[in-house]
Amino acid sequence: MTQNDQLAELAHIRGLMDRSTRFLSLSGLSGVVAGAIAIAGVTLARYHITQGLAPDADVLTYGTERGYSPVDDLRLTLIMDAAVVLCMALLGAFWFTWRRSRRTGQYLWDASARRLMVNLFVPLGVGGVFCLALFYYGLPGLVAPATLMFYGLALFSASKYTLDEIRWLGVSELVLGVVALFWLDAALLFWALGFGVLHIFYGGLMYLRYERDSRENV
Repeated sequence: MTQNDQLAELAHIRGLMDRSTRFLSLSGLSGVVAGAIAIAGVTLARYHITQGLAPDADVLTYGTERGYSPVDDLRLTLIMDAAVVLCMALLGAFWFTWRRSRRTGQYLWDASARRLMVNLFVPLGVGGVFCLALFYYGLPGLVAPATLMFYGLALFSASKYTLDEIRWLGVSELVLGVVALFWLDAALLFWALGFGVLHIFYGGLMYLRYERDSRENV
């Protein structure tokens, strides 16, 4: 066996080990689609905020008052907007990842995928409850930074079970969330950068690195 054959065999073994411990079928296209959906969602949210708030409304509370007020309708609208964006992004992620898993021959729900989901959705679930509490206590201005930070923590936690780019996406989301926390006037802009632009950037990068060549070879 030549040295090149040995190197090829080692690369093959390493690939098998990676596939057994990490979920490598995550599709970059799902990130691109999620980013586009997030930008559309934040554009709609910004429109509702502009229409529903007084010009001098506090960026932390959005002018929340005790009892019923037009702000209550705004908060409900924002929650519905976020729920629709989340559902569409998850459906897109499932669809593109399912298609790639069929091409790569990796099961969509194997042991590595289960570990990935647990490490991803535990921080996300806690973050979701925390954000609902912020709405409940009349602090909607903190929701955008909180979602960025909890999402970044979830990605960082799950990154050891999938592609390395997810770790850097998580770190980037954390940084944007911390900055947005102390710059509430621009919180929606940072949210759009995190969930929109960064998803498109990292999703495109993952596609170019791992998917484009495999598609061309099919």
